[in-house]
Amino acid sequence: MKSAGHCLIASITPFHSVIRFGRFSSNLFYGSSSKPRTLCAYHQNSKLHSASLMAAERYPPPWFSVAPMMDWTDNHYRTLARLISKKAWLYTEMIAAETIVYQTGNLDRFLAYGPEQHPIVLQIGGNKLENLAKATQLATPYGYDEINLNCGCPSPKVAGHGCFGVRLMLDPKFVAEAMSVIAANTNVPVSVKCRIGVDDHDSYNELCDFIYEVSSQSPTRHFIIHSRKALLNGISPADNRKIPPLKYEYYYALLRDFPDLQFTINGGITSIEEVNAACTEGAHGVMVGRAAYGNPWQILGLVDSAVYGAPLRSITRRQVLEQYQVYGDSVLRIYGPRPTVREVVKPLLGLFHAEPRNVVWKRAVDAAFRHCTTIKSLFEETLGEIPDEVLDAPITEVPSGITDTFIKAKSLLPPPYTVNEEELLYA
Repeated sequence: MKSAGHCLIASITPFHSVIRFGRFSSNLFYGSSSKPRTLCAYHQNSKLHSASLMAAERYPPPWFSVAPMMDWTDNHYRTLARLISKKAWLYTEMIAAETIVYQTGNLDRFLAYGPEQHPIVLQIGGNKLENLAKATQLATPYGYDEINLNCGCPSPKVAGHGCFGVRLMLDPKFVAEAMSVIAANTNVPVSVKCRIGVDDHDSYNELCDFIYEVSSQSPTRHFIIHSRKALLNGISPADNRKIPPLKYEYYYALLRDFPDLQFTINGGITSIEEVNAACTEGAHGVMVGRAAYGNPWQILGLVDSAVYGAPLRSITRRQVLEQYQVYGDSVLRIYGPRPTVREVVKPLLGLFHAEPRNVVWKRAVDAAFRHCTTIKSLFEETLGEIPDEVLDAPITEVPSGITDTFIKAKSLLPPPYTVNEEELLYA
């Protein structure tokens, strides 16, 4: 079993000495002791503050992270991502708390990962406190560096029938309780990923009410903000990433109004130039999703140098593939018929994005799926389609572009938020 990692943004302001917690049934707090585990603000603060100090020494701050994406950010993709970037923070796919609770005999399939994937965040979803508590307890021995609660997924299966994901934003009191329960069952920091609103509940003040209640009633000090609202009227998750307009001004207003919290910006950011532009305007961190999956070489390949200031790595795509092949062949069919060759190779399909003969290579790969039984044999059959000058070219810096998107957003900030304790109390 992996040793537990501890990490949090190094610059986080120390937690407030007084945190108001709700009341919970003692069976929500699991531990090795037979005595009921209770929440104590002082001990919770000490525990999480110690974690943040250890993180400052062990891992770089999460200035750049790859978003959790269902069916995409699995073990295979994260292995590839870590081969390319040593500093980006990686997130798992969202795993439902119920899946963890009811698969106790098969936890490795859902929670195990290679030690090289640190720093890594486990994202869980759910709407039952007991299951969130138990899932966190079961996940803790795997040594994730942070536990994140999904309050942003608009999928009908999640936010509709499942009644969690982004629908939880409509119940900040429950989210605060859930975060307190999660924090009570882990020794690492906790965070929330959310949208800026849901349907008609999309004002800046409503977003602030959510942030205020969750942060003041739980140990949560880190929020990842997808800068679009979600529409729960039956549109697809893909449309929910395009139709609601981006409102980066809400994100930058949160930085102004909650200076003691840490915020990561997410949504619509597709290049390293935009990542650095957001940070130049004050973003604490930037999360990139599909661009990091569809074009990993040009996105992840530049993170360490362009975002973290490390020397540009001399690694080539051929070298990445040689290492990935060793990994891929070692995990094929470890769970009966799965993972398949197709599943292991899937994250590689964006590796040659926009390069000569990329389309030809992907056609060859698709044909090879029908008969190749190892990653090595598939590479031997198909990589001849890619020119050597592409396979052996190291990562190169791209010309720095100029974007004023975030400058404009800061000129559109809504009025400052004022807490109305009485309204929140009776909401």
